[in-house]
Amino acid sequence: MANILIVEDDVKTAREIGAALVDHGMTSAHVMDGVEAVRQARTARYDAIILDRMLPGDLNGLEVLAALRGTGVSTPVLILSALSAVTDRVRGLRTGGDDYLTKPFDFIELTARVDALIRRRGSAPGAQDMELSVGDLYLDLFRRKASRAGVEIDLLPREYQLLEHFMRHPGDVMTRAMIFERVWGYRYDDRTNVIDVHVAKLRRKLDVNGLPTMIETVRGSGYRLVKS
Repeated sequence: MANILIVEDDVKTAREIGAALVDHGMTSAHVMDGVEAVRQARTARYDAIILDRMLPGDLNGLEVLAALRGTGVSTPVLILSALSAVTDRVRGLRTGGDDYLTKPFDFIELTARVDALIRRRGSAPGAQDMELSVGDLYLDLFRRKASRAGVEIDLLPREYQLLEHFMRHPGDVMTRAMIFERVWGYRYDDRTNVIDVHVAKLRRKLDVNGLPTMIETVRGSGYRLVKS
C-alpha cells in the first residue's frame, strides 16, 4: 500500500485529500508546516509527497522542495497551488517538483497524478522495497546508504540521486538530457558538462578496491549501469 505525505496547512483540505487517498487504497500522513515536512520526508519513507506551495511559517512550499532536493531526497512531489500562471508552474517544476496541480482540483485527478508519479519512479503503488541491488552494488533507500561488495560508499546528495536513478534503470542507456531532466529537474543545456563531471565522480566512488567499472560510457549516447 502506497504511503503519501500530505503537506497542507488547511486542515479541511488535508482531510479531504487523505480521504480520497484512502478511498484509492493508499495511506497518508499529514503535516502543516514546512519545517516538519522536511523532517518527515528525511526520516520516514514515503512513495510520494503532496505539497502545498503557499505554506505559512519559516519555509514555503518551494523552499521545502529545494531543501529536500538539496539533501538528496528524491521522493516524487506533486505541488498544489492556486497560482496557475505558466511562470509559476515552471518555477515549481524547476525547483524540483515532479508535477503541478492547480486549485481547485478534482480528487479523481489528484489520485491519478499520484499514481503516475509512483509509476514513473519505477515502483507500483504498494511496493515496500527498501533496497535496490544491481550485481554487488546495493542501495539502502531507508538509510540512504550505498555499498559495493560489502564496502560502504560515501555519497554526496546529488551522487545518491544519480545512483538511485541508474539503479532503477539497470542496463538502460541514459542520455545526458534524460539524466539532467530526471535527476536535476531542469531542461538540459548541452553547453554544460555537469553530467560528465558528476558521473565521473560517482564512477570513481563505485570502482572500489579495483572492482570492474559499473557505469559504462556509451559513445555518442550517454551512460549505462551494468552488473559487475
